[in-house]
Amino acid sequence: MAASSHDKYCTPLASRYASKEMTYNFSDAKKFSTWRKLWTLLAKAEQELGLPITDEQIKEMEANQDTVDYDRAAREEKETRHDVMAHVRTFAAVCPTAAPIIHLGATSCYVGDNTDLILLRDGFDILLPKVARCIHRLATFAKEYKSLPTLGFTHLQPAQLTTVGKRASLWLQDLVMDERALARARDDLRFRGVKGTTGTQASFLQLFEGNEEKVKRLDELVTQLAGFKQSYSVCGQTYTRKVDVECLNVLASLGASVHKICTDIRILANMKEIEEPFESSQIGSSAMPYKRNPMRSERCCALARFLMSLPANALNTTATQWMERTLDDSANRRISLAESFLTADSLLTTLQNIGEGLVVYPKVIQRHISQELPFMASENIIMAMVKAGGNRQECHEEVRVLSQEAANKVKQEGEENDLVERIRACPYFSPIHNQLDSLLDPATFIGRAPQQVVEFLKNEVDPVLSKYEGQLEGKITLTV
Repeated sequence: MAASSHDKYCTPLASRYASKEMTYNFSDAKKFSTWRKLWTLLAKAEQELGLPITDEQIKEMEANQDTVDYDRAAREEKETRHDVMAHVRTFAAVCPTAAPIIHLGATSCYVGDNTDLILLRDGFDILLPKVARCIHRLATFAKEYKSLPTLGFTHLQPAQLTTVGKRASLWLQDLVMDERALARARDDLRFRGVKGTTGTQASFLQLFEGNEEKVKRLDELVTQLAGFKQSYSVCGQTYTRKVDVECLNVLASLGASVHKICTDIRILANMKEIEEPFESSQIGSSAMPYKRNPMRSERCCALARFLMSLPANALNTTATQWMERTLDDSANRRISLAESFLTADSLLTTLQNIGEGLVVYPKVIQRHISQELPFMASENIIMAMVKAGGNRQECHEEVRVLSQEAANKVKQEGEENDLVERIRACPYFSPIHNQLDSLLDPATFIGRAPQQVVEFLKNEVDPVLSKYEGQLEGKITLTV
């Protein structure tokens, strides 16, 4: 039977969910071309500091940075059981002049760890504008609905009113914190640099015949050429795996934010107050054609759970790195680092799509308010009666009796809340009958919610978005 791409497992993160730019960032093509670039940068720096490396050798390496023979590399690795040496040999085969100086003085982690740090940095650079776009879309939504009253919920039970926009500002607050955390993790990344097998730089000290200044300068040069401002001052064979912990933790925290946002949307969709985008040809259920399932939000919650589980890998790897290094980090990191970034990328792509198409149903929201607001307004009604000359204790008892009668209608007979009608029909409350509409105006129950939204957007959201000027455009269309 002919080989097919459908004959072997491929992670859905790459085949269904993550963007092309993120899947490329963790591809073999980027990984191994980066290895070759790092070998070339090392040769350039060693030449600059006086080692006998020719321009011809460097040009030969530069000309072959992207011409990786993966079949040959696989054969070499099968023979050597060593991925770096397999690629050293494969690179040397197309660079015969440069072959003697490829990987000169270096250890496997020179290419392995430094490449990982480049991929982590570039991964954050892909994610951060996407976080900003999600913030931008939800900020637009929050601003539009900053004054639309809606039921607040504590313990998932109706509570004091808030607004649709104010609730969205709570989502935004978490994402703003995530943007700050991701940016900090990105900026904290350093280069492993040129440190040798156990981090002592002994091999390079030998290469430069004991000249410590040249060894230090070599580390600085390669770090700068790779686009980093600093390298880690000390390391073992690898950079400390605490770096991976910090990176995966901020991504998991982003996952928690998205999970909370999308859970809220799923609950609101159940209440028919808000819906995520739903295409005209989209099918909600194979058996129930009327259904409009919140599948995007459900996908986000599913992926977020996976993302939140991944830091355990980095924590356990960090805890079990004996002395200067053990290789039981390698296989785990090949999976957990890439999948954390691919999952975060998938979440942000889907969340942006949701934010661009949220639908609000004000009449449904108003109906839900009308079912609960009469109970919430009881204190306002008592105060109005007292101002009209009534006795607070007597009024409290009248409201209590009518409220319980109305609650029985709602809970035992499934009827609408008729407390207001009962108050209108009760002669005791005749002094304030003409005030009931104003006392029950939802807009008088939302406090400073609209102003809070405006202030929050101005003071905390706009400064974040200003960092991504020119990167906020572009609409997301999901293919699955």
